[in-house]
Amino acid sequence: MTEAYCVKCKKKVTMKDGKETKTKRGTIMMKGKCPNCETTVCRIGSK
Repeated sequence: MTEAYCVKCKKKVTMKDGKETKTKRGTIMMKGKCPNCETTVCRIGSK
């Protein structure tokens, strides 16, 4: 599972329902939900 930083919880969490997407510039990004507060969390990867 992928870890991401949750801004609301202010800690690193394991992403729930993570999906790989691309930004407008073509950078790969993982997008999912925080398991604690259900806020959207993102983790940016490389091109």
